Amino acid sequence: MNLHEKIKPTKEYWIDAETPWEEVQEGLSRQIMGYDGKIMLVKAKFEKGAVGNLHKHYHSQVTYVESGEFKMKIGDEERIIKGGDSFYIPPHVMHGCVCTSPGILIDVFSPAREDFLGHEMLDL
Repeated sequence: MNLHEKIKPTKEYWIDAETPWEEVQEGLSRQIMGYDGKIMLVKAKFEKGAVGNLHKHYHSQVTYVESGEFKMKIGDEERIIKGGDSFYIPPHVMHGCVCTSPGILIDVFSPAREDFLGHEMLDL
């Protein structure tokens, strides 16, 4: 059984006001909004100047920009993205951003980001 098969599915409803935010680093917080082993939805809240450090992972990622403006880098390409835009990040591609106007990104990962979950959410 692989790790993603060990991720316990979540409840069916995630109410924004009842779901805590986790501070990831200064100016950047995340709110996990539902998952099972195959998929995960996460909101990321950025303050102006906050940096999503360059990184890569084996998950596919699609992100919708709910609000704000970001200087986004995916691979060698850098673009300005803002509310209403979206982007796709293939597995193993370096990416990151700088927030130029406060906003929220809605991330969907496949499979789920097990590194975002505590051990109590894994069936180990």
